[in-house]
Amino acid sequence: MKPNALFLKVAAVAVIVMLLMLAQGQIAYLVSERQGRFHEAVASVERSHAGRQAVLGPTLMTSCVEEWTGEVVVDGKTRKPVAEKREFTLTSTPRQLAVKATAAMEPRYRGLFKVDTYASHALLVGQWSSLAALRPQHEHAGSKIACAAPTVMVAVSDARGIRQAQVKVNGDALQVAAGTKHGSYKRGFHADMPRALVDFDASLVVEVTLDLSGTAQLAMAPAADDTLMTLSSDWPHPSFGGRFLPITREVRANGFDAKWQLSSLATTASADFAHGVALCAPSGSDSVDDDAQDGRAAVAAAVAAPGERPGGCVETFNVSFIDPVNPYSLSDRAIKYGLLFVGLTFLAVGMLEVLRQLRVHPIQYLLVGSAVSMFFLLLLSLSEHWAFDVSYAVAASACVVLLTFYGHYLLHGWAAGLAFGAGLATLYGALYILLQMEQASLVVGSVLLFTILAGVMVVTRRVDWYQLLAVQRTPQSAG
Repeated sequence: MKPNALFLKVAAVAVIVMLLMLAQGQIAYLVSERQGRFHEAVASVERSHAGRQAVLGPTLMTSCVEEWTGEVVVDGKTRKPVAEKREFTLTSTPRQLAVKATAAMEPRYRGLFKVDTYASHALLVGQWSSLAALRPQHEHAGSKIACAAPTVMVAVSDARGIRQAQVKVNGDALQVAAGTKHGSYKRGFHADMPRALVDFDASLVVEVTLDLSGTAQLAMAPAADDTLMTLSSDWPHPSFGGRFLPITREVRANGFDAKWQLSSLATTASADFAHGVALCAPSGSDSVDDDAQDGRAAVAAAVAAPGERPGGCVETFNVSFIDPVNPYSLSDRAIKYGLLFVGLTFLAVGMLEVLRQLRVHPIQYLLVGSAVSMFFLLLLSLSEHWAFDVSYAVAASACVVLLTFYGHYLLHGWAAGLAFGAGLATLYGALYILLQMEQASLVVGSVLLFTILAGVMVVTRRVDWYQLLAVQRTPQSAG
């Protein structure tokens, strides 16, 4: 008994679908490989430019030495005086910290790859009601304490991004030097305060003007009793993260504005700074060097209590300058619909074959499926040189024109070929809409599939499938 012709065709088409799935898997692997190259380009820019940035400050610190005379016992009875000392550091965070910052995007290129970097300009104003926290306390009777003049310090996660820094204390400009003088925060800058400006009982205002460049993310540590920060940028695709979200945000087509307001009741950043907890670059940074990692691990082991943040990092809030039209992420999302594309295209061909009583050879199915799969490879290759929407339009148009031309011969008529091409153009248009949607893509895709299924059921509601099977068996019987 010879196998049924329809069964053989269905089996052949199923094999073709599996082969096309393998081909699309290779294209997906290529997308992943190119995306890996892109991440290497980002890491290269971070290594030679500046990585993701986190800022802590301005804060005050002073180094002190306490000296006293102690005694040691010699031979079990003789007491001999000996000079002893201890060195310690006192720190103080502002009562109020106001930050007004802007960030402008400055794209960099590594070959074909565009890496989004930024240049920020910030005015940080810290206010102290007094400097009582910097007044040393004697731990030993009769001791003498000598302290250096207080130092204004600002720490950053990647000092290579510091383009310019100015420090003013009560309106007087101070000389800025590299480094913070703080053992836990090696990257940043400081300014030594003259003795004449030091009054432990008076208020103090520190103004820091900072031009800082970085890559992808910018974070701020709210190390103050009250922190207020406003940030404006020309980038229209921000992603807010870290430990705290902004209280207000406005995202426009040409940029965004955001505002954070925090109290020390809600954050441990001031206590973290007092304990020397590491200032970490925002998560996802590839530029964290060995010193930062070692310091983070040491602080986590020595400072963090059980149940607290295992990372041992100062609390921060941040904004990421994400690129929603990244060609590799969009190509990867498009390929996830590849099997659906092939299935719907084969469904359309099969429907025309049934309704128009045509005979389409499995090789013709293979050629049509190959053209559909080629779209994703064209999209990937073109999007590395052109804007994604232009690349999508060119790749989709090329495939639609090719399949319309082939459909003219496949379906025996220009009318059917044009209808077939129009259906494919609609399918590509629907996919483009899905790629632009992040939140509603699932519901839109589900409604689209339901609509297609309903359309197939309506069109084929009068088809006599038993008669169709009998027609398919007739050539076999005659043979």
